[in-house]
Amino acid sequence: MNIDKLKSIDPSWTLFLDRDGVINDEKYRDYVNTWEEFNIYEGVLEAFKIFSEKFALIFIITNQRGIAKGITKAEDLSIIHENLTQDIIAAGGRIDRIYFCTDIDDLSPNRKPNPGMAVQAKNDFPSIDFSKSIMIGNTLSDMGFGRNAGVAINIFLPTTLPDIKVPHPLIDLVFPSLKAVAEAL
Repeated sequence: MNIDKLKSIDPSWTLFLDRDGVINDEKYRDYVNTWEEFNIYEGVLEAFKIFSEKFALIFIITNQRGIAKGITKAEDLSIIHENLTQDIIAAGGRIDRIYFCTDIDDLSPNRKPNPGMAVQAKNDFPSIDFSKSIMIGNTLSDMGFGRNAGVAINIFLPTTLPDIKVPHPLIDLVFPSLKAVAEAL
């Protein structure tokens, strides 16, 4: 897919983003359990400001099985998401909703790559048109979510999986960071 496709995006489009490895440092084979462990990548707040001007709706879609495993506390996840939202708003951006799946079972309809969280978003925001949507993620599970939801463009950030070979049938575009995506719009 040609990067010029991003230039056709208008304010009626929807943006879906993964969290760990896209917005913040992902802990290798571990969970981000508290706000103190949540390190926002450089340029992310500026990216959200640009995204807020370009997209009708912005959602974070994140698997959080650490809660079901008893490793992450639900109240800590809530604090992380509240603080992240406040930081983004303070920088001139926005998040319309954060959807998360705590299910352990990979067959759960809400666990990426399954599209359950996209279905939840569509139920909550009926104006979503998946054919005018983008998914940004750092795993093939994120890219599978995008395909299964029917989004128009899957953008891969190789922040934690730099060895994924492209071209890949699940990946439309590759960027080094969220800020780089925002600057390309």
